[in-house]
Parts: sequence; structure tokens; C-alpha cells
Amino acid sequence: MIDTHCHLDASRFEPDRPEVVARAWAAGLHGILIPAVGPETWEPLLELPRQDARIQVGLGIHPQFLPDLPPEDDGLHLERLDALLAKGGAAAVGECGLDGPSVTGAPLERQVAVLRGHLALARKHGLPVLMHCHRLHPALIDLLKTEAWPDAGILMHSYSGGAELARFYIQKGCHFSFAGPVTWAEARKPLDALRVIPPERLVAETDSPDQAPTPFRGQRSEPGYLPHILAGMAQALGEPVDVLAQRTTENARRLFREAFPPPSL
Repeated sequence: MIDTHCHLDASRFEPDRPEVVARAWAAGLHGILIPAVGPETWEPLLELPRQDARIQVGLGIHPQFLPDLPPEDDGLHLERLDALLAKGGAAAVGECGLDGPSVTGAPLERQVAVLRGHLALARKHGLPVLMHCHRLHPALIDLLKTEAWPDAGILMHSYSGGAELARFYIQKGCHFSFAGPVTWAEARKPLDALRVIPPERLVAETDSPDQAPTPFRGQRSEPGYLPHILAGMAQALGEPVDVLAQRTTENARRLFREAFPPPSL
């Protein structure tokens, strides 16, 4: 099992991060991908895969953090990101994307421009994109209809857009990841989307420390909860959990270009 999206560097893990990681391996995980949210985290994150190859990282700027960054520095940040990606060590570009609630602090035009920069870097460096999209799917679709596609692909992180929107992203070749909400009692849209996604495009995540699955909802999530999410996905798909776990693991390793070592290592 590979957790394709876990903010293990978040401050909420400061008190017990080593124990959280140990619980993840004990739960059967053999890979965790940590997406950056801002430029100040890039260098520290790049140290992690050097210490443990089971932990891989993505580098990017989360749209929710753009309001905290001066707009005039966007170009400089993207240039620095380009230089870091050129050195190697990152398995993906992101987390990046579009965020509706953040428009008041970072106008849509700026979010789109920064996302275009991330997509260009993904194309240049041959890396997949960890895509965040919250309440701005029409704008993202408009962008992706005109933007050159990264050869390594795009992963729609914690997808919640429903089946109809999913069909556009499927046509464009996207992968999809699901988190804790697929286990929630009121889940409808993510389950509908889950059922139309091609099996080879499906992976799983916890989005820790957020979106904890049942029975931990409302608490801090952690990567060791990934089996609960896979169980919820398997139930919705009507297939055995172990079959889904193996397939999503293989999909993740293929998407991230074998960045994660095989389980036997």
C-alpha cells in the first residue's frame, strides 16, 4: 500500500512523527508521498527520501498558501522550483492547483498563472502533477482544454468532483486518488466517481492530517489509516480489499516512475 498524499511534515505531527511513521509501516504501508505546500518546505522535504526511500516528496505551491506569498515573487519561486527539480529527488510537482475559497486572497488569474508554471515544469522535468481543485473545476477544465499535457500525467488528489466531471478528467488521462470521505456515511459523489474511473487510474491517499476515515472521523488522520480508506473503496467497487490494495499500489508505483522501492526491499 502507498499513501499518495500525506502532509507528514505538518505541525500536527510534531509531537509524535516517528511513532506515526512506525504505525504506518506496521499497518502494511511501504510508501508515503509528502506534497509540499510552500517554498519554505522544499529543501527540508528533499532530505527525507535520502533518509528512507519509502518516503517520497512532491515540490510545489499549494493555492491556499498563495495569499501568504507576495505576488511579485511568484516568478522567483517558480525559477527556484525549476532549479530544485533539475537536481532530482522529487517524485512529483505539487501540491498545486486551484482553490475557490482562496480567490479573495489570491485572484483566479494569479492562481491560473502559477498553475501554468507548475504544469510547464512538470512537462520540462517529466514528472506527474499532484492536482488540488476545490470549487473551481470549471476554471480547471477551461485551463486543461488549452494547456499542453504533462507526459507523466496528472493525479486528481482527494477527488470529490462527482462522476460527470470525472469523465472529462478520464478522457484527458488523469489518475484519481480518494481519501477518508469515501468511508463517510453521507458519501455519494466520490463513490459515484469512484465507480466510473478506469481501474488502472486509481490510487489511494489519507490526506493526513485531514479527512480522517471512519471510525476516526473528526480526529487527526495519519498514513496508518490507509487500510480503512481502501476498505471503503473496495466496498463501493464490490471487490476484495487485497486485490484493490495490490492494484492501487502497482498504479502508484507506475505513476511515480518506480520512485518507491518494491515491498521486498
